[in-house]
Amino acid sequence: KEKKKAREGCSLPGSSWEERLANVVTPLWRLPYQEQLQVKYENQRKVLQTLASHLEELGIDAQQLGGLCCPLRPVVPSPVVSGYRNKSTFSVNKGPDGNPKTVGLYVGTGRAGNIVCVKADHMENIPPKHKQVAQCYEEFIRRSPLDPCILFHEGGHWRELVVRTTSRGHTMAIVTFHPQELGQEALATQKALLKEFFTCGPGAVCALTSLYFQESTMTRCSHKQSPFQLLHGEPHIFEEVLGLKFRISPDAFFQVNTGGAEVLYQAVRELSQADGDTILLDICCGTGEQWLCEPGSHDWCFIIGIEVVEKAIEDASWNAAFNGISNCEFHSGKAEAVLPQLLLSWEDARPLVAVVNPSRAGLHYRVVRAIRNCKSIRRLLYISCKPEGEAMRNFLELCCPPDPGKKLAGEPFVPTLAVPFDMFPHTVHCELVLLFIR
Repeated sequence: KEKKKAREGCSLPGSSWEERLANVVTPLWRLPYQEQLQVKYENQRKVLQTLASHLEELGIDAQQLGGLCCPLRPVVPSPVVSGYRNKSTFSVNKGPDGNPKTVGLYVGTGRAGNIVCVKADHMENIPPKHKQVAQCYEEFIRRSPLDPCILFHEGGHWRELVVRTTSRGHTMAIVTFHPQELGQEALATQKALLKEFFTCGPGAVCALTSLYFQESTMTRCSHKQSPFQLLHGEPHIFEEVLGLKFRISPDAFFQVNTGGAEVLYQAVRELSQADGDTILLDICCGTGEQWLCEPGSHDWCFIIGIEVVEKAIEDASWNAAFNGISNCEFHSGKAEAVLPQLLLSWEDARPLVAVVNPSRAGLHYRVVRAIRNCKSIRRLLYISCKPEGEAMRNFLELCCPPDPGKKLAGEPFVPTLAVPFDMFPHTVHCELVLLFIR
């Protein structure tokens, strides 16, 4: 209830704006870490109970001990509990004092019209470097004569800030800017001022490895729609995962908790049971670190990666080549377009293991259908950051009896094991790995 009130901007007795923000973004921040893990474990129990109930409605006897559809292991803790995020997105809007050029995170909702942007200085999950860059960006836009772009139809220019960091000490900042009616000369002036501020001015204290600028007229804009413009520094930052080096582009997906990702990747490899005779199909592969970073990956299963972000595929190919890994290939494009064509003419006799790690929106139906109808896939690992959401629909499509009307002709999968990983301490979120076999 406190979280709902804080999100809506209602008054919480005795709470400051900082506490309200913490209650929205990191609602478990007051609990000792072991208690946080227990809360998350109970949440995952409910997910598996719900899945079992839905499967029963489809005529599948799925309930086991405790009403779960499969065994549930304890939540695997994060190696780092505070300041673990390697990527943070900061908004620009009016602050509690009414200043429209405040850089922080939202309390309130657009529907209620009561959004307030609160500085993230006190947030447990955001590292100091991210907070420092956000503070400097706020100082810069407050010096600027240009207005912030809060609502597109009302004009304004300065928008959100994304900060990415790595354990190697690299820092990338990406500033999103609405060009409105500005000409190329005026845009060039703003880019020059931004670069000067972060290289020679007060922002130089951030020691940015990369400074990017993106002109965007949409809420979210890909590199293909509007290229990221490098104003200063290196085009990429680099991370080290399990001893290997990985290149990261501005919009490439990389697990937000690097230490937690190492634990997750090691466990996923064990659950995949992949060996030298296996082909590993990695759907939504990002920069490829999930498999390329595994010790011994140079000489075990062949890896096929699919990713919608073109720059991430370029990173994955570079990462493989740089680390001397040749037993892999990567395909750029939407999974619903690439995967069905890839599997349609599948004739390889080797075992095929599929791993999917989609966004909260889950997998497109055509992807589920292609996996379901490919007889070679006997083992599937579904990694979900929101299993109670759209992923639940995917689970049911994978497990339901054959349905000619939906073109689900293949043998159904069966959930056999669930392993939650805490990639997001202080929040209610958990990364759930569900193992399906048939």
